[in-house]
Amino acid sequence: MYKMPKYITFDAYGTLINFEMTKVTMQILGERAKQIDTEAFLQEFSDMRFDEILKPYRPYETVLRRCLATMMRKYGLEYIEEDGDTMMAAVPTWGPFPDVPPVLRKLRQYCKIVIISNTEDRLIEKNIENIGVPFDDYISAEQARAYKPTKPIFDYTLKKLGCDKSEILHVANGFEYDIMPAHDLGWKAVWINRYQEKGDPAYGPYDTLPDLTGVPDLLGI
Repeated sequence: MYKMPKYITFDAYGTLINFEMTKVTMQILGERAKQIDTEAFLQEFSDMRFDEILKPYRPYETVLRRCLATMMRKYGLEYIEEDGDTMMAAVPTWGPFPDVPPVLRKLRQYCKIVIISNTEDRLIEKNIENIGVPFDDYISAEQARAYKPTKPIFDYTLKKLGCDKSEILHVANGFEYDIMPAHDLGWKAVWINRYQEKGDPAYGPYDTLPDLTGVPDLLGI
């Protein structure tokens, strides 16, 4: 059981928001998907996005468009600007997992809730609207000029919130994006392992939950 923090910070995509990147990518590829190994394509696309955010900051839209174009051309597919347009139009339409709104409504009665997300303000603001629960604040890669898992976005969070890391509990799905840097920086963390992935105790201690419903129990509420 954790002491009630001043802030609970949440990763957004994959933790609160149903991250439907695979679905929209397959929609974009359409009939072209029959020409390629889609499993390999999707894995490489995911890996490339992670590699790109470790480089000097570029807007999330730029990262997504360039990664999609590079991957399609690598697999011998024609990329047109409408493909990127379709992807960017989809992101702000994504909504929450069913367990998310009721848990957030409960948690915000006891502490402040904040999002830390690898995105741009104009996108995450729409996703927050889709959740339908007010947040006390949100931090984006656009604001910090840096992406998770790099240290600057976590440092920016502490500066913007005006608090110490001891006052935060970080709740996230992304192991490499969130849990690993939280361990390295001394943040308390809860891993929301929605997809039954393999963790690593070397980056503990962290509690693991299949969704958000168990978070209030960890806080004794």
